[in-house]
Amino acid sequence: MTKQKKIIEMFNKTAKTYDILNMILSFGIDKIWRKNACDKTYNLLETNKQITIADIACGSGDMSICWDKRAFLNDIDIKQITGIDPSVKMLEVAKQKAKNIDFIKGEAKKLPFDDKSIDILSITYGIRNVVDRKEAFLEFKRVLKNNGLLVILEFTNNKTTNIWDILKNFYMKKVIPIIGAIISRDREAYKYLPESIENFLTSPMLVSELKDINLDVIYLKNSLNISSCFIAKNNSDI
Repeated sequence: MTKQKKIIEMFNKTAKTYDILNMILSFGIDKIWRKNACDKTYNLLETNKQITIADIACGSGDMSICWDKRAFLNDIDIKQITGIDPSVKMLEVAKQKAKNIDFIKGEAKKLPFDDKSIDILSITYGIRNVVDRKEAFLEFKRVLKNNGLLVILEFTNNKTTNIWDILKNFYMKKVIPIIGAIISRDREAYKYLPESIENFLTSPMLVSELKDINLDVIYLKNSLNISSCFIAKNNSDI
């Protein structure tokens, strides 16, 4: 089994308890990060009519739902929101939560969209789980319209040595695997979470990868030195 298939299977196994664990382990802060990312993106978008949104690695659908809810408050006219995820079990949960959003099985490196057909493409806490990241970024660029926006929310590896980061690392490496194992009965899945963050890129490294294919980061915010929000514009062809 390939590394990518192992990651997908891990999410299939934890799908039923994913939402409750997310709420417990993040103290609900992830909802604020999603809301802020949606609002900022809508503010930066150059049009507000007939918007098409693709939410990649959508999981149980939280970001897709957030795009839908925040659209009305930001005077955005949504044509279509499509959630894409390789985990069938996660998609089953998403479909139960949002009947008005299309959820489709698929992978980041091969999207079921025409060239230059998407206004906003998001991937929320999922890009570090994509093994072929460069292929995925090229695919994101392919489907984004000119001046379309790529939105990435991710736990980046921005290391510092202050007391907050010591406490954060203890929580992620020691507490999360225990709580995750108790609720989901899958210790390996929640051991994988801190390991995947520790092995992931720093914010400047991610910005550099996007810049290499002419996806220019126009907004970057780090929250609590845990979650980073990147918004990149598709300015030109490769």
